[in-house]
Order: sequence, then structure tokens, then C-alpha cells
Amino acid sequence: MGEAIINTAIASLRKDPNRRGELADEDFYGRRVEILKEMENGWSYIRTQYGYPGYTESRNLITEERKVGDWERAFKKLVISPFADILEAPSVRGVKIITLCKGALLSVLEAADLQGYVKIGLSDGETGFIKEGFLSEYKTGYTMEKEEELRYDIIQAACSYMGCQYRWGGKSPLGLDCSGLTFMAYQLNGITIYRDASIKEGYPVKAIPKDRKKPGDLLFFGGHVAIYLGEEKYLHSTARNGSDGVVINSLNPEDFLYREDLARRLEEVGSIFC
Repeated sequence: MGEAIINTAIASLRKDPNRRGELADEDFYGRRVEILKEMENGWSYIRTQYGYPGYTESRNLITEERKVGDWERAFKKLVISPFADILEAPSVRGVKIITLCKGALLSVLEAADLQGYVKIGLSDGETGFIKEGFLSEYKTGYTMEKEEELRYDIIQAACSYMGCQYRWGGKSPLGLDCSGLTFMAYQLNGITIYRDASIKEGYPVKAIPKDRKKPGDLLFFGGHVAIYLGEEKYLHSTARNGSDGVVINSLNPEDFLYREDLARRLEEVGSIFC
């Protein structure tokens, strides 16, 4: 039916077209989606750029063709801070327009001033200001030329969510599930992997022998996924009592971080570096 731009900080994608529907995924401000069907109750059935479908409230979307086109052509940067206020004026006293989170996209209109404020464009055509340090390069692709550097960047992106709570279907600093964490660690580096905890044809992660795992690869435990850190340790988002979010655990039985239940369930290792 057409394309749209997300116009809210975090757009919930639900399995049913109502607020009590199970949360399937989240997508962020400034991200493009495809509208598959418009419902009569104020909801739209959409598909994200990475192929994930769900229902979101229609008010979360900008559908005007001109605005969508302008946004697609705009030079954009990525919000990398966990949370960032967009202000009406380049001042700490500026009125807040909206608070965005890591993963959002903004159009950059002018270079930073002496106080570090960048003039940005919003997806609805309005303008505002944000601190330069809250923005990073918006990567839409990747190269294998510097494999070790890319592995390091993936791990750093994942570690930036340390301490965030577990949230089924989430992938923001307010809460993430296991595949939300792994997806964001890769997406922030310009790599689109499958959103769920499995290896799927058509995405860059491929199965490799378990003994060839390296930092930045993915560990699949049958319905659960983690990022391998090296030295038998891994980072994941877990709802296990006492962890309740993004933590580090180990495959080594001699390590106090060892989780026997997951070590026994390790089914395969996935990597884009193969």
C-alpha cells in the first residue's frame, strides 16, 4: 500500500491490532516501513526494512508521500545515546520536543555550534536541536576488510546495553529480549541479521562449527541467542530470576558465571564471517 516513516520514539509492533496484543518487535523514530494493510480501528499492519511484520498504531506513522520522499533523500545520523532529548532551541533551557532512544534516525541540517548543538530535521518536517555527542554515523552496509575491528564494534554495541532489563519483543534501552539485543548489536554496525533467535535463509548469519566460534559470533541455544565474547563467555538478555536483563555468562563449568542449563542447550554457532 505504500511506505511510511515512524514518527514516534518507539513504535510497538504487536501480533494483534490492539494495545493488549503480544509485543512482537519494536522499531524506532525515522525508520522506514512498508504498510501492508490499514485497519479500520486506527491500526496498520506493517513490515520493517528487515522483513519483520506486525501491527502498530497508524498515528505512529507518516504516510504523506512528499514527506516520506524528502526523508529518504535526507542526510541522516544515528542516535547512539541510550536516550536523547530533541529541543526547540540550542540551549539546556530549550523546550523538549521529543525524547528519542538509541537506534533512531535524524536528518542533520547544520554542523554543531560552539556549544555542541546540531540543528536537525524531524520526519514531520519540523526542526530541533540535539547534542553532537548523541549522534553517530548511520551505517547502511559493512565490509569484511577489517574483520577484527568489526567484531570488536559488534561486541561494544552489545555491551552498551549492559544492565538493561529483559523485555519480550523489545530492542530499546528500556528493555530487550535476547534476539533484540543481538539484532541491535549488528544493526548499529550496518548489518541486518534475522530478528528472531534462529538462523534463517536470506540473512548473512551462517552456521559454522562450534569449535570455530570467535568474538562477535552468535550462539544459538534453541529458542535463545547470545553474542560470544571470547574465552567461553557470552553476553545475552535473559529473564532468568536474578539476572533479569543483559548480563554475561559462561560456557566454562569452572567459571562462576557458568549456566549449565544453557551450556547443555547450545545447538549451533552462527557467523557472518564465513
